[in-house]
Amino acid sequence: MFRESANELRKVQAIAVCGIMGALAIVLGYVATIRIGDYIRVGFSFLPNVIIDFLYGPVVGGIFGGVMDVVKYIMNPTGPFFPGFTISAIVGAVIYGIILYRQKVTILRVFMAQLLVKVVVNLMLNTVWLVMLYGYGLAAILPGRIISNAVMLPIDTVITFVVLTFVQRNIRYLIPM
Repeated sequence: MFRESANELRKVQAIAVCGIMGALAIVLGYVATIRIGDYIRVGFSFLPNVIIDFLYGPVVGGIFGGVMDVVKYIMNPTGPFFPGFTISAIVGAVIYGIILYRQKVTILRVFMAQLLVKVVVNLMLNTVWLVMLYGYGLAAILPGRIISNAVMLPIDTVITFVVLTFVQRNIRYLIPM
């Protein structure tokens, strides 16, 4: 799987789609993100990343996720740059890529991918990064993060399922081979 995903980087089409999805992720980051305090963000700029992970796998997805994290920060810096969040973006993309790459889109598969990313990346890694960065206690920020991720899990699952189902059914029209 990782070798096949790495081979996707040789295709001009994959690089072009990554560019288009990168631009879309930046736009969605500006217009479709709601910040609730310093520690909670609700948004849909993850969708282009998930599409890349689905289409091109964990290697391309990880590179795309890491690059887009840095680009989004440069375009719209909020707080100090912290490389831990770039690591989180890479890990999340790899998780999505492992679960979704070249697989039939099912609600269970999408739910498992969302759940794993929310637990491993959002609740574990990102919470540790926030504690390290801002020095607040884990107990102070974890409850709000658990609630926001629990609320967003079914919403993100349904939205991701709908988008990936559309992409899977219309791939030949969206991205000519």
